[in-house]
Amino acid sequence: MDGQIALLLGQDGIVNGAVYALMALALVLVFSVTRVIFIPQGEFVAFGALTMALLQSGRVPGTLWLLLALAGLTLLVEFVRYRRGLEVDWKSSAFWALLLPALAAFLVLVQRPASMLGQAGTALLLITPMGPLLYRLAYRPLAHATVLTLLIVSVAVHGVLVGLGLYFFGAEGSRTAAFSELQLDLGGIPVSGQSLVVMGVASLLVVALFLFFERTLVGKALRATAMNRIGARLMGIPTEFSGDLSFALAAMVGAVSGLLIAPLTTVYYDTGFLIGLKGFVAAIIGGLTSYPLALAGALLVGLLESFSSFWASAFKEVIVFTLIIPVLWWRSIHSRHVEDEE
Repeated sequence: MDGQIALLLGQDGIVNGAVYALMALALVLVFSVTRVIFIPQGEFVAFGALTMALLQSGRVPGTLWLLLALAGLTLLVEFVRYRRGLEVDWKSSAFWALLLPALAAFLVLVQRPASMLGQAGTALLLITPMGPLLYRLAYRPLAHATVLTLLIVSVAVHGVLVGLGLYFFGAEGSRTAAFSELQLDLGGIPVSGQSLVVMGVASLLVVALFLFFERTLVGKALRATAMNRIGARLMGIPTEFSGDLSFALAAMVGAVSGLLIAPLTTVYYDTGFLIGLKGFVAAIIGGLTSYPLALAGALLVGLLESFSSFWASAFKEVIVFTLIIPVLWWRSIHSRHVEDEE
């Protein structure tokens, strides 16, 4: 391996690491706020990419019907809760289950945006509400269950979404047009404009999330919920709203990741699973609690995957996932063990 090959591999590792960083941030956010290890995070990546591909081809994506079905089921569940005398926040329900799905349906069926940015915005509008709708249907009724129970539910939701992805998009993979056709030569190293878009958008999104959590009242409420759910509830912070918002942010981050990688690689209905798992490895490096360590872990995973593909391409996935073993061993001997109920 000479210096030029090392730089090429490093570039690929950083680009992949940027996507894994977004995955890791979403997983850490959801786990911190709701205690859910969100296995289906990768499905938002695949759904976002394949939705964009169908919009660019002029077809109606199946994710529209999935979104409308989730919205209808959510409204039915809310009505049942209301009839049972439980408190229902109809404003947030109308926002997630009526306003956003109706707007998405209008854009897909009537407006049909022709510009790439318009199609990207439509794809985000289709995918983002799925997060809080899934939370209300699958996770909110089990908000006080153990982490293991929530993990089992996540595996079940993942299986359902993968099956629906196969039904809506088929077994064939798709690519989308690049957001930038720029081609640069930096010291003999070819750099594509799409790679720069991936790194730039990922960096901007990380900074935006940091400012959101540090400077806004809603972001501080999410942090408070992540630190102490009971204390946050006593201070008047609606923890159910925190769950809605954390899942919405996770879905948006996943969809953005899908839009970024779709021009670089062929995306299939189940592609998101591996991407989500690699983001999970990065999140584990951060202990599912530390955003900076998760970012560092994502870059490490991306670089390790890139260089492994050169030295041992047949075992690159094994090498990446083996990284989790020493991390878990290190954390197990340096962490205080507590029962889940505690």
